[in-house]
Amino acid sequence: MPKIRYNNIDNVSTDKTLKEFKQWREQRRSKVKDYSYTVPKHPPELDYLHANRDDTSITWIGHSTFFIQYYGLNIVTDPVWAEKMGFQRRLGAPGIPIQDIPPLDVILISHSHYDHLHLASLRKLITAKTLLIVPDGLKRKMIRKGFHRCQEMKWWDHMTLGGVKITFVPAQHWTRRTLFDTNTSHWGGYVLESHHSATTSAAESAATTSNQDESSTESGKNDTSKTSGGPPVLYFVGDTGYFQGFKTIGERFDIGVTLMPIGAYDPEWFMTSQHVTPEEALQGFVESGSQLMVPMHYGTFKLADDTPKEALDRLEAERERLGIGKERIRVLGHGETLRIHHEEGKRG
Repeated sequence: MPKIRYNNIDNVSTDKTLKEFKQWREQRRSKVKDYSYTVPKHPPELDYLHANRDDTSITWIGHSTFFIQYYGLNIVTDPVWAEKMGFQRRLGAPGIPIQDIPPLDVILISHSHYDHLHLASLRKLITAKTLLIVPDGLKRKMIRKGFHRCQEMKWWDHMTLGGVKITFVPAQHWTRRTLFDTNTSHWGGYVLESHHSATTSAAESAATTSNQDESSTESGKNDTSKTSGGPPVLYFVGDTGYFQGFKTIGERFDIGVTLMPIGAYDPEWFMTSQHVTPEEALQGFVESGSQLMVPMHYGTFKLADDTPKEALDRLEAERERLGIGKERIRVLGHGETLRIHHEEGKRG
């Protein structure tokens, strides 16, 4: 039986020829890059994180890995504690040692690339109570690897877990782990919102069924999915090039905080369809209607030819050009925690 191959919106291709790949490698030899700047490391607030049940908190581990506390759930995105990625050593230690991460309720995987899905990290994090959520097409592989409490989702599918509504949303990217599995699973981002405060249509509410703390996924458009009060709607973008989906997602959700990639864009002629530049990241942030942006996907691994300092400098220059308030871009250090207090929607 032929394998399903997944595509981007409008079938935008990220394929590159061997000639283009060789051209990039030749150009790279002539580039001199300064990696003296490293992302600051902050002592993690372990006592707070282990005790917290009320605040929304976002702690950057590095790259696309965050430890998120949301409406009482402990969540990790794209878990990668690996010391190396290929032949490249990690540029900075993980923000929280993996053994110090509080017990997890959920792990969200945006796609199967090695810098977003590290099996050894996953095995150290998962317990009997942890639910692993993956894109469509990846569940079978994860079960073969021994991760049996696994749920896969299509674009716009959603599920409710412990009072949190989790929706899998589109991104523009691709995926591969071997020579034979290119695009055999999907890719995307996740939107988190308090089920208590999420506004849904009567038909959708009637269709949603819960089984204690976990429900089955549902396909369909969340045209009325807006929030008010309680924790902010959180949008984890995953890995993406610039695409029209930022506008669409912003129309469907009242986004409070966006975790947005800004790195691995150079050379732009090679990376443009799969990774946003810092300028495109801000464009997507604005188009999604989000209130606060936390940059990610830089400063951990050398995946392309840009440096962490270049990404941050370009982000700041574009922020000033667009007149976006400095307080709306929150640059975290590794291990640093952004706390978001809210009175409504607290769990007892």
